[in-house]
Amino acid sequence: MDKVIEKLEAWKDIFLKNIPNLAIALVVLVIAYFASRAMNKIVNKTIGRRISQKSVRDLVSRVASAVTILVGLYLAMTVLKFDDTLKTIVSAAGVSGIVIGLALQGTLSNTISGVVLSFRRNLNIGNWVETSGYSGEVMDINLNYFVLKEADNNMVVIPNKTILESPFKNYSLTTKMRIAIECGVEYGADLEQVEELTKKTITANFDQDEIGKNVEFYFTEFGDSSINFLCRFWIDSENALEKLKAKSKAIIEIKKAFDKADINIPFPMRTLEFVPNNKLNLSQVSKEDKKKEKEEESAY
Repeated sequence: MDKVIEKLEAWKDIFLKNIPNLAIALVVLVIAYFASRAMNKIVNKTIGRRISQKSVRDLVSRVASAVTILVGLYLAMTVLKFDDTLKTIVSAAGVSGIVIGLALQGTLSNTISGVVLSFRRNLNIGNWVETSGYSGEVMDINLNYFVLKEADNNMVVIPNKTILESPFKNYSLTTKMRIAIECGVEYGADLEQVEELTKKTITANFDQDEIGKNVEFYFTEFGDSSINFLCRFWIDSENALEKLKAKSKAIIEIKKAFDKADINIPFPMRTLEFVPNNKLNLSQVSKEDKKKEKEEESAY
């Protein structure tokens, strides 16, 4: 009992000696707690102007809040002179972090990629993009996946890591888009008339002066049954659907104009010619074949 009493008295002396340090550590923890809550609100409000995804905003703000708490805990343990204990905790946390990181490598990679994508200015919700063989409107950039809504109304879920590592085409970054039409006309057509009529038709249906561009027209090759040409013009558009609609309208109007001007758009044709007076004598052919076979056998 004497040893127990001596031990308790020693602990009492240590406790009384460290009361000021305990008070300071407690104050530090309280300040860190309220600072973390304030940091959560400030970060959430600050990044809310640039990131529309609530899940990403919550993640970033919680990370900032957790860092504030950890800093406060570190300062409190330093005041209490728990340096050795702190080193042990940090070492254990480091080893545990490596193990957890290896186990959740794919998930963490997608999460980090989601945060990075959320800060990209060239990729936002509502944009029309084409990536990894898919094309559609960006509906959501979550922490783990990227959601596209295709033209057929189907949703495509793509891992964030795939989007970050793959090239993508964003149709919404520009307000102008160029359409290319390839066609061919018959060899007997007046090529100058074809060029003039095509440019006139495109200009009448798509105002190029307003966009500040000109219609481009080039004859490209002498084809098997036609002289082929390429026509390019500009439209105001921010998605691939508008591009398809404009291309369809241009084809319809060019076809109407060519029909009205009696300009033929040829297509491959095959002609079969029958000559009834030159029939083959199959029996005669059979005899000649047998004669050749006998001559070959005698030669051997």
